[in-house]
Amino acid sequence: MINTDVIIIGAGPTGLALACQLIRYGVDFVIIDQKETTTPFSRAIGVQARTLEIYEQMGLADRLIALGKPAEKVRMIEGGVVRGEAVLKDIGAGMSAYPFMLIVEQGKHEMLLYDHIKGHGHDVSWQTELLDLAQDETGVIATVKGSDGESKTIQAKYLVGCDGSKSPVRHALGLTFEGDTVGRLFYVADVRIDWEFTHDALMVCLAKHTITAFFPMLGENRYRIVGTFPEGHSQDEGEILYEEIERQIEADTELKLDISHVNWFSVYKVHSRAVNKFSDGRCFVAGDAAHIHTPAGAQGMNTGIQDGYNLAWKLAFACKGKADPKLLDTYNEERLPNAKRLLATTDRFFEFGSSDEWFISYVRTHIFPYIIGFALSLDVVKKAIFPLVSQIGISYRDSSLSTDETGMNVRAGDRMPYFRVGHSIYDELREPKFHVIAFGGDGSGKIGEQFNDLVDKHTLPLSADIAELFGADEPFIVVLRPDNYIGLITRDISGETVKSYLSRVLS
Repeated sequence: MINTDVIIIGAGPTGLALACQLIRYGVDFVIIDQKETTTPFSRAIGVQARTLEIYEQMGLADRLIALGKPAEKVRMIEGGVVRGEAVLKDIGAGMSAYPFMLIVEQGKHEMLLYDHIKGHGHDVSWQTELLDLAQDETGVIATVKGSDGESKTIQAKYLVGCDGSKSPVRHALGLTFEGDTVGRLFYVADVRIDWEFTHDALMVCLAKHTITAFFPMLGENRYRIVGTFPEGHSQDEGEILYEEIERQIEADTELKLDISHVNWFSVYKVHSRAVNKFSDGRCFVAGDAAHIHTPAGAQGMNTGIQDGYNLAWKLAFACKGKADPKLLDTYNEERLPNAKRLLATTDRFFEFGSSDEWFISYVRTHIFPYIIGFALSLDVVKKAIFPLVSQIGISYRDSSLSTDETGMNVRAGDRMPYFRVGHSIYDELREPKFHVIAFGGDGSGKIGEQFNDLVDKHTLPLSADIAELFGADEPFIVVLRPDNYIGLITRDISGETVKSYLSRVLS
């Protein structure tokens, strides 16, 4: 019998990132995966700003950026001709310390997380399969089989299934996975292309029925290509050869391609599905085990990492007796609505990119390419698009953990906005604790000593910039959860409202 706090099933990006978070909180875990090691291919390549903010707390953001390259600009191509261009490099300037989308291979991304885990005295049990799980009010027991064929039993307080779209954990818990299957086959290929275009832009080729995208990757003239076969394509994904993919690319883009090397390719069906709930008793699901959707907007992997980020601090506080285990109910309360919104958003993205309805098709090919450069130069458009795509705009305003007494621009449930106080405010928020920040007063020091081990206190002047950002006209206090979402925002600087909130959330 192996005893631990948390069992993680699955060592893809979601499971590895969750393990890294548990290390921050000093929570013991066992993580297993059926694979032999980390993913060897590029696969998911888009890393959003919110993920980099999460990694910044662990000292991993700069190291991941060094392994990839920010998307600098996008070229819109129709009929084999460039019709428009827009700058992407600093589209989120002033909204995040990482105002871009990072292009980095999933294999390198996973290896960075795995090295971090090993550097902190843990490892992944590779080639290990979940056979069975059982739970009661005291804990979870998982039976697993390793590469030696021997069965082992692991006992833990909690279990998290990060085991992909076919999730054995989800099936064992009896969770539903309702939704639709997209009526097209997708393809993805990691290739080298020798052509006239410079290797500094995301290339989006617009056609009557589809979008084909070329993502520049590290390596000379190396690109990731993503596209779809037309509806009614009769072959199964396992029957399609690379030559058919290249013919489809040339037909859809009307470009002359000199693809000199193919590192790997894949053809797959895409589903748009979500679980009916993210937890059952002491067991949870995250990432693709909980939600899958089209690759539009590079949201999937980043959403799984955010699932784990939301869950990790709650597991830690429950495991260590710092909060009532009922705190864990808020994981489903907060992440399930987000998953449903995500499916609706990616479905709309895909509909715009592939619909053959005449008006949508006309806008996609004859209007959109010509206005994108101008549109993305406008601050109002940037402030609408970047929070949505980068995931910094995700909010839990309706959560039972969110208490708002001010009605200001920034609300309880929102991510702590990015601003500078000589340095990034996020530099102050790296400790895995609650943070009480008093703006324009000294209320952070009046909450008592009973929370000293769980709370960091900060006092900042209510500058004109901060007052404008929050919409504040007098001093106020913000209580940040360990995941840097606002739990409480109040004008009561006596500390009493803060003490009441912390007493409710923490035991």
